[in-house]
Amino acid sequence: MGGDTGKAPGSGKGRGAGAVEPRFDAVIHEPTRLRICGLLSSVREMRFADIREALGLSDAMCSRHLNTLAGDGYIALVKRPGESTRHMVTWAAITPEGRRALAGHLAALQAIAGGDVL
Repeated sequence: MGGDTGKAPGSGKGRGAGAVEPRFDAVIHEPTRLRICGLLSSVREMRFADIREALGLSDAMCSRHLNTLAGDGYIALVKRPGESTRHMVTWAAITPEGRRALAGHLAALQAIAGGDVL
């Protein structure tokens, strides 16, 4: 075949449409965590309070979902001093592993919506 590299599908590190292997991810699939990953994929980092407010979550629920994603290595949580107070502020950022997992999950959802059984 013309473009066959001998690699398994999805094993390349290219950024083309064929480079993402569809992989359903139950951790990311939970609706609040999917929304968090979507938010974080579009920014370098985001404050805990901004995530909480954007999604209309309680502190406890936001913390629970962020900690679940961090526990799987999908996001990094960092505490830094606030600009106007002495309180520590939690910042969240999606990791490279999290970006790959999100891309794979979104590809899996597209495949499922297209009638593929994964």
